[in-house]
Amino acid sequence: MVLLLHGFPQTASCWRPALLTLGAAGYRAVAPNQRGYSADAMPAGVAAYSVDELSADVMAMAQTLGRQRFHLVGHDWGGTVAWSVAARHPEALRTLTVLSTPHSAALREALKGTRQRLRMSYIALLRVPGVAERLFSTAGGAILENALVASGLSRAHARRDVADLRRLGPTGALNWYRAIGSGRRAAPSAIRVSTLHVWGDKDVAFTREATELTAEYIDAPYHVVELAGGSHWIPDEHWGDIEDLVVAHLAGGAE
Repeated sequence: MVLLLHGFPQTASCWRPALLTLGAAGYRAVAPNQRGYSADAMPAGVAAYSVDELSADVMAMAQTLGRQRFHLVGHDWGGTVAWSVAARHPEALRTLTVLSTPHSAALREALKGTRQRLRMSYIALLRVPGVAERLFSTAGGAILENALVASGLSRAHARRDVADLRRLGPTGALNWYRAIGSGRRAAPSAIRVSTLHVWGDKDVAFTREATELTAEYIDAPYHVVELAGGSHWIPDEHWGDIEDLVVAHLAGGAE
């Protein structure tokens, strides 16, 4: 089984190209809408969206799907959760693949510098109750849609993602940002799972420094790939460039 975790402001829809690739390669590929992105998984309160809770969701989903060990793929916030699961439950993972998102400890280190802080300055706005929700309602979500397009997401995909969260209501998804700093803050532990990390050099959220620092937190076979001209939105916009790499990585961790 391959479990694929989406980020913000996307849903499982971003993994459709990957599901086709992985299914054709013989894997049971599963892409859930994570908590806050599904009407049936929308707990109230910011505390329900800590990384502790999100990581526990992954393990619960795998158990429900009948898998003691599985491959894990994450992008954006899904990448953050994937790093957390790999650190806490290495025995459960066959391989780890993270698209765009650096290791959380590497990101904290990079945030000491101006460049990474500027890249993530938008988070302060997303944490403000009411104000962030209006990004989805003002002008029918056009402001947010245009911002996503400017960051490298295609117009069609940006429109899809904004429309999905407008229908659902964005508060659950925004609570992921509002829960930053809550939950258990364990000391960084080395990742002991075979890991593939892919980063686009046009990523608007994560710097090269954070990407390069990630290697310091891996104590296992590790392959980092830089996509020349690649945006932050790898599952939607660049899957065709990396699908062979991902399948080969999964095959290498099959035992």
